Amino acid sequence: MAFPKLEAKKFASIRELNGISARTMEEHYELYKGYIGKTNEIQEKLTAVDRATANQIYSDLRALRVDLSFAIGGVKNHETYFGHLGGKGGTPSGRVMDQIKRDFPSYDAWLADFKASGLAARGWVWLAYDHDFNCLTTTVGDAQNTFPLWNATPILALDVYEHAYWIDYGRARAKYIDAFFNNLDWSVVEQNLERALAMQAVHK
Repeated sequence: MAFPKLEAKKFASIRELNGISARTMEEHYELYKGYIGKTNEIQEKLTAVDRATANQIYSDLRALRVDLSFAIGGVKNHETYFGHLGGKGGTPSGRVMDQIKRDFPSYDAWLADFKASGLAARGWVWLAYDHDFNCLTTTVGDAQNTFPLWNATPILALDVYEHAYWIDYGRARAKYIDAFFNNLDWSVVEQNLERALAMQAVHK
């Protein structure tokens, strides 16, 4: 099984942001590095696990496979999250705005729903491009590996685990969500959408 050994990426957003402290971002980044380490550790253990003992009630193979989905989810979600933070917020323009207005009643309606979804979710909220239905959709996840949409590409990821905001806001998650949008770099979200649309074109 050829799987690359992962290394933590560097992100310009790991610093003091507007309403999100440097300590929060640095602690959050260390958590991401932990997901990198565990992904590599699990991949190494998978190469040696005895497949003859596989069982759906409990087996080493099952435990490793389930936890691998959580660890890799932690890597990919955080890379999207850190990658589009550090901007000046505001509203999107170009294709992202056009797509949101096409697929939702309005930008304001989408934003209100996305923020509300951030209060409803236990772990993550994603804006994703669904390749089957050719549209943007909002989805929630209670953990790194729960409720994924098959054949959909996340273009915006909001981490609503407590570690993302507790130091700065305590229980006031809504204030953190506002701070998240105040620091969003919509140009990166635009790039993510363009990549998703390019994938769509290849598969047609």
